[in-house]
Amino acid sequence: MTEPTVPTAAEQPPSPQPAGPENSPHLQRGTLGVADIVFFVAAAAAPLTVMAGVAPLAILFGGIGAPAAYVGVGVLLCLFAVGFTAMTPYIRNAGAFYSYIARGLGRPAGLGAALVALFSYNALQIGVFGAFGFFSAATMNDLLGVDLPWPVYAFAGIAVVWFLGFRSINFGAKVLAALLIAETAILLLLACAVLIKGGASGLAVDSFAPSNVFTSKMSGPLGLAVAAFIGFEATAIYREEARDPDRTVPRATYLAVGFLGLFYTFVAWVIVQAFGSDQVVAAAAQNPAEMFFTAMTRYVGGWATDIQRVLIVTSLLAALLSFHNAITRYAYALSVERVAPAALGRVHPRHGSPWIAGIVQSALAVVVVAVFAGIGVHPYNQFFLWVNTPGVVGILVLQALAAFAVVAFFRRNPATRGEGVLRTLVAPVAAGVLLTVTTGLVCKRLDLFTGAGPVVNWTLAALTPVLFLAGALYALRVRRIRPDVYAKLATTDID
Repeated sequence: MTEPTVPTAAEQPPSPQPAGPENSPHLQRGTLGVADIVFFVAAAAAPLTVMAGVAPLAILFGGIGAPAAYVGVGVLLCLFAVGFTAMTPYIRNAGAFYSYIARGLGRPAGLGAALVALFSYNALQIGVFGAFGFFSAATMNDLLGVDLPWPVYAFAGIAVVWFLGFRSINFGAKVLAALLIAETAILLLLACAVLIKGGASGLAVDSFAPSNVFTSKMSGPLGLAVAAFIGFEATAIYREEARDPDRTVPRATYLAVGFLGLFYTFVAWVIVQAFGSDQVVAAAAQNPAEMFFTAMTRYVGGWATDIQRVLIVTSLLAALLSFHNAITRYAYALSVERVAPAALGRVHPRHGSPWIAGIVQSALAVVVVAVFAGIGVHPYNQFFLWVNTPGVVGILVLQALAAFAVVAFFRRNPATRGEGVLRTLVAPVAAGVLLTVTTGLVCKRLDLFTGAGPVVNWTLAALTPVLFLAGALYALRVRRIRPDVYAKLATTDID
């Protein structure tokens, strides 16, 4: 494998000013602020799609206590973020989970995590093209009478996402900011209308009563709530492009988790009020896909429902762009480490984007969409759900491994002992244990995500350990035939 054209961060001379893309083969440095990174990770979560498409299922499976699942998962991920952000100043590249796990649990585990991460983010992103095609086709047909098959919209989405990813990261941040604000605004409009009118039968807080929260039925909503936060950890992927990353990345992580947790909880509670605690489960059972649209029409008006349908499409587009950026930066980091093809580390001289990695990722999306379209699967019930599910499992496993990696890293590096026991031991151990339990819960209830039988579900769940093992074995091969490359994997001097 040839030497990549992109040097490692350690080889760069210090400079008081960020180097522009026209003068450096690196990603655009010093470009993203806290708000920009929050927009990237919150947009990846697709709040409008999560609420309108998934929250009704959480209510159906868990009853009126479902809103509590979102705040519970938010608290768990804040606990994870304590250790994750404590380690952030010691990780100097865009490798995120790969770098954290390699530095804490060893290089074989790190490369195993890298392969799982690349697969998982690709699965999450490419699967969403099925949902994008499905909702785009339905919206265009309902609003404009244009009847085109879903793959047409999926391929168009791939082209748009590639172009936005090809442009500078700052340009992408502005696009995501506009889309995220729009989808948040339409949900807040519904919430205000429901609150002003007092809901269906008066406002109540029984969704958070212990008798409705601590029940066996809550396993379903917890699994769905976990999936709703997928992507928040990508704050670390943008480290190289962040302004003052030691401050920006931790702040963006806490803000992203806090915003998503509170917003999801609030909107899920509002939809319970919209139908009433005694009627909301029946409404979810009758037609979960239309539940939010019905509420919007009832409390705001048909015009708002039409806007909401359009914004679900743009919500999915925002998620697609966020995942695309995360994937290309993972590929960039691995290329810089010389364990992925050198071409993936090439940065566009004008836009400062990893443009070859963007082309490769988009081409992969084209192939997968074409295959699924060719065999005639349903774009949402099969393509989206089946492709996304192993991605959700993979990210959960990576989060648990990263939490334990934090503990190992600080125990193995005496120079970091000043960070404190709470941040380096107590919080990450608790997060790691809880995330492991959550991962098991999600795997046990994969039928909620896929609607498929045990054979399909266990096959999808098995992909993560198989890929992790393959990555670890590849690391051992690198150690044997390229010891110089292996010795430098994920290495950064501790300040």
